[in-house]
Amino acid sequence: MGDPFLFLDGRINRGSVPRILVFNVLEDSFEVILANARHIKNVPGRKTDVKDSEWICKLLRSGLLAASFVPPQAIRELRDLTRYRRKLMQAISSEKNRVQKVLEDANVKISSVVSDTFGVSASRMIDAIMAGNLDTEAISDLAVGKLRGKKEELKKALVGNFQEHHRFMIQASLDHIESLEKIIAGLDAEIDRKLKDYHKEYELLQTIPGVKEQGAASIIAEIGADMGRFPSEGHLSSWAGMSPGNNESAGKKKWKDDPRQ
Repeated sequence: MGDPFLFLDGRINRGSVPRILVFNVLEDSFEVILANARHIKNVPGRKTDVKDSEWICKLLRSGLLAASFVPPQAIRELRDLTRYRRKLMQAISSEKNRVQKVLEDANVKISSVVSDTFGVSASRMIDAIMAGNLDTEAISDLAVGKLRGKKEELKKALVGNFQEHHRFMIQASLDHIESLEKIIAGLDAEIDRKLKDYHKEYELLQTIPGVKEQGAASIIAEIGADMGRFPSEGHLSSWAGMSPGNNESAGKKKWKDDPRQ
C-alpha cells in the first residue's frame, strides 16, 4: 500500500464501533494512520473542522504523526475471541459465587469446610441436595480424599433450611454455567484454529514461567507476533500499561488513562 495517505483521527467516535468500521473498510486501499488525538492538539481558540484538517495535514507532511498500534486483521479477530472468552469465564465465576450465596442463604455452609465449592466432593454434595437428599449423614459420605477426615464438620455445615426456591435458583445458575461452558468450548476450538499461523510464538511464550495456553493466546491476541511495531521493550511495556507514568504538575501526580482505550 502506498499513497494516498489517509489520517483517521482518534476523535472519531473514540472507543466505539464506527471508528473500527472505518478502519476495516479503508485499510486495504490506503495507508491508514490512527493517531492519538491528545498528541496532535493545536493551540486552542478559533477551532473548526477545516482548521483541524489543515493542522493534521501539516503534521503529516512534517512526519510528526505517530501511528498508534493497530494489529492486523487476523490478530484483531483472535483478540475478539480471547476477550470474549475472558468475559464468559468471568460470568461463570459470578454464577458460581451466586450458587454459594444461595447455599449460605439456605444456611448450608459447605464453603466453611471445603476450599472449592465446585470441587469433586462439594459438587457431589450439591447434586445430592438438588436431588432432594437432605440426609446430612448420607451427604457427608460423598466426600472424597482428605475431606473424609472432616466428616463431622461437614455434617454440621450441611444442616440448613433448603427450600424449593433455593433449588430453583441454584438450578438456574447451574444451567447457565453449563451453557457458558459449551460456548467456551467452541471459542477454544476457534482460538486454536487461529493460532495455527502463530504456532512457534505460541509455544515459545509457554516457556515463560507462569504462562500457559490461555495466557500465551491472550498475549499474542493483544500485542501480535510482530515485535517490530514496538521500537523497544520499554515501548511495549508502556503500551501495555505496565510502566509508571510521568504526568506531574505542582508536585501532584495526575492519573493517566489506559493508552489502549
